[in-house]
Amino acid sequence: MEEWSKSIVEALEAVVSDMEKFFADVTEEVNEMFNELTKISEEITDEVQNKILPELDECMNDIFEPILDIYFDLDSGLDLGLDHEGEHFDPFVTYVQPTETEQPACRGCKHYHGQVYGGNLLVCGMHPTGAEGETCSDWEGE
Repeated sequence: MEEWSKSIVEALEAVVSDMEKFFADVTEEVNEMFNELTKISEEITDEVQNKILPELDECMNDIFEPILDIYFDLDSGLDLGLDHEGEHFDPFVTYVQPTETEQPACRGCKHYHGQVYGGNLLVCGMHPTGAEGETCSDWEGE
C-alpha cells in the first residue's frame, strides 16, 4: 500500500511540476508578445507623430490659410461685410445684441433674433433688417 501512495504522491508532484513549467512558459510567451506589441505601438506612434501629422498639418494649412486670408485680409478689395465704422466682419460671431446705437427699438423684444448668416444680421421675422423708426409696432417684451 505504501508503494501505491508513493506513486500517487510522485504523480502529483510531476503534475505540479509540469503545471509550474507550463505557466512559466505561458508567462514568458505573454511577456514576449507584450514586448513585441509595445515595439509595434512605439513604431506606429513614431510614424504618426513624425510623418503623418506634419503632412496632415501642411495639408490643412494649404486648405484653410486661403479661407482665413479672405476673411481677415482687409486689403483684399472684397466686400466682406465692413460696417459703417470700417470694422471688419468677424465670421465667428453668430449672435448680435441690440444696443442703443444698433437696433435700439429691438432691445428687450421677444421677437429679436440677432443671428448673423453669411455676414448679414437677421433682426427678426417681421423686420429682417430691423425697425425703420425708433420704435417698433410689433415689439413685445420677453
